[in-house]
Amino acid sequence: MKIVNRTHTIEEIDELKIWFQEHQNQLPETMQIDSSAYTPDLKETISMLFDQAYICYENPKMQGCIYLLKKIKRNLESNE
Repeated sequence: MKIVNRTHTIEEIDELKIWFQEHQNQLPETMQIDSSAYTPDLKETISMLFDQAYICYENPKMQGCIYLLKKIKRNLESNE
């Protein structure tokens, strides 16, 4: 499998942030994001991930924060 170094645009990060702002009242307190990531304070985790995303969005080696934000969004959408 070929790994593609894809970075994100500031517009993509902004769209993701808007989605989370629109759903902030529906966020659970905690979340098992995936098999290796758990957060006891989801709102704080999302805030910190966005801080990092806005700094690192152009760096292909620092896309983990954006991956986690998208994973959290998918988890929330699947529970709706």
